[in-house]
Amino acid sequence: MARPMKNRPSTQVQRYLRSHNVATLATGSGTDIWASAVFYVNDGYTLYFLSSPESRHCLNLAQNPLVALTIQEDYADWTDIKGIQMEGTVSELSGDEEEKARRLYGEKFPVVGMLAQAPAAIVKALAKVRWYRIAPRRLYFIDNSVGLGHRDEIDLSD
Repeated sequence: MARPMKNRPSTQVQRYLRSHNVATLATGSGTDIWASAVFYVNDGYTLYFLSSPESRHCLNLAQNPLVALTIQEDYADWTDIKGIQMEGTVSELSGDEEEKARRLYGEKFPVVGMLAQAPAAIVKALAKVRWYRIAPRRLYFIDNSVGLGHRDEIDLSD
């Protein structure tokens, strides 16, 4: 059972989010479920990603904005496992928030931030994407180095 992290600083969780790049995003619509790896950038606990609106996960999101995701490494030892489990809602971005997501993404992934110097294939692919925000509703930080199965619920009320 997870215990709320209301008094413990979230520095470790924020550092973990910043130091990782890929989230596995689970989407569903009706009886269709799908998991996809997406590159993300975070602003606090909010995540931003880009993707083709024609991708299976984005087609699911158009029908059902609820998602679950995980962020973790490929650990060999169970006692080393750390990671994030999150549930939330996804929305497509436009205007100022899209510009903010582009700027943050470009800082983390310079190839996106410097399109004039990017390979033609990247520029062509980026012309077809849309930008999305994941607003978390619940977030857990798993840290088996504290104890096997240890998980803290992060207080998102701020």
